[in-house]
Amino acid sequence: MGKAVIRRMDALSKTIALALKRSLGDSRAGVKTVAVWTGANEKTVKNGFSGTYCPSGAHLISLARHSDEVLGTFLAMAGREDLMVAIKLAAAEDAISDLLDAVRQLNGEDPSGKVS
Repeated sequence: MGKAVIRRMDALSKTIALALKRSLGDSRAGVKTVAVWTGANEKTVKNGFSGTYCPSGAHLISLARHSDEVLGTFLAMAGREDLMVAIKLAAAEDAISDLLDAVRQLNGEDPSGKVS
């Protein structure tokens, strides 16, 4: 492996570790959570939290599935921040829709907007 590839892997390892810590904190509970998400053993997960090793492809996919921080970090490193904006926009639209439904129910309307 060339030195440039090793430097990129080291940067990826450390960046994903920071995302995990932002998402779950730097605790034993966070390590256990990631072990459940990925199926990896706790020693492997601890190495991931420390930035010593980069998660495997399959583990990285599991982490991105469960952690918006990891997903956002991965997309930013891939130069695809636009996709994270689209994901956040869709989540905001869902939250607004849920809020409108709750307000309508409080006002005695059904969620479709008709008065009962």
